[in-house]
Order: sequence, then C-alpha cells, then structure tokens
Amino acid sequence: MRYLPISLLLLVWACASYPERNNFQSVETSNASVTNPYFSNPDKDYVYKADIDLYKKTFSGLLIFKKLGARHHRVVFATELGNTIFDFSIKDSDFIVNHILPEINKKMVVNLLKKDFRTLVTENLPVLKTFASQNEYVFETEIDEQAHYYHTIAGKLERIVQTKNQKKKVTFIFSAVHAEVAKNIQILHHNIKLSIRLKAI
Repeated sequence: MRYLPISLLLLVWACASYPERNNFQSVETSNASVTNPYFSNPDKDYVYKADIDLYKKTFSGLLIFKKLGARHHRVVFATELGNTIFDFSIKDSDFIVNHILPEINKKMVVNLLKKDFRTLVTENLPVLKTFASQNEYVFETEIDEQAHYYHTIAGKLERIVQTKNQKKKVTFIFSAVHAEVAKNIQILHHNIKLSIRLKAI
C-alpha cells in the first residue's frame, strides 16, 4: 500500500499536459496570433549549411528556403556539388514532392520532413492559449491538428515544441537571430533518430 501514492503521482504526471509538466501559468494577453518571421521575406533566399542525421545516415549540403507567395514556399536540399537530395513545395495545405532521393523516399520519412518544414515556414497562427514561465511567454496553437507551443522571450521566437499525446515530440530551436533571420536552427526529434542542424551562410 505504501507504493500507492507514488503510483498515483506517476499516473497524474503521465496524464499531465505539456504546460502542466513544465509548470506554466495560464495568463491573459492581447495576442490573437503568434508569428514566426524567420522565412517570411519573399525578396530573400534563405541559405543554410545543413546536416541531417536520419537513423544511421548523415546527409550534408545546402538547404535553401524561398518564399514564393503568401503561404507558399519552396524548400530544396542539395549537395555542395549541386545534386538534389530533395525538393519540396509547400503551399497552403498542399505538400508537393518535386524530387527526392530514392533511398529516403519512404512514406514515414517524407511525412516527418513535411511536418518539420511546414512548421518552419508557417508564419502566422491563431493563439489558443497563453502561458507564462519565468521570463518567457508560451503560446499554444495547432498545425495539422497537432499542438505546437511557441516560446518567446521579449517578443522573439526562441523555440517551438510540437507535442503528441501531451508529450514533447519535436523541438525547434532558433538562435543567433539578427534582422529576423535565425542564423542557427536545430530540429530535434525525441522519439526517433532524426535531427536537422542548420547554419546560415
């Protein structure tokens, strides 16, 4: 019987939401939407040195983001010799695979990349709930019916956390931000061996 209280605590913890697990406090703000500005300029080509670790393989090259219109981006990953690894178009709710290497052309891999890049290029989302934690505000929203939490400090987007079944699934980390460009970006998957590291060049 002495283990019952511990078991109950573990059960409560397992059922707790992402904000509850992190002791976020619900607050009222005037923010009706949250913005990711890092790929929003149609006059700019966003070029990054990229390393993508997928299970036991590493792919290195240049990852280029181009905004072509409202809610329309092109994402191309190529080797430094110019060979295309993948080429995606993201427009509204459409995700088009223009090209992808056969060795990574697996449904699960494409779906993961689709979700990651859609999160990266989505600019404005309605805020469902707002939380505060120490010096940051955390805005809850949804992309493709999955909860995403936008962590901001002094109005600057620092992290996006995607959750599933109340657990942290993917973390997007933005650092060395200058003139609305994140010079360094990390995408870390917590339940599979997939990570993406980007450094602006």
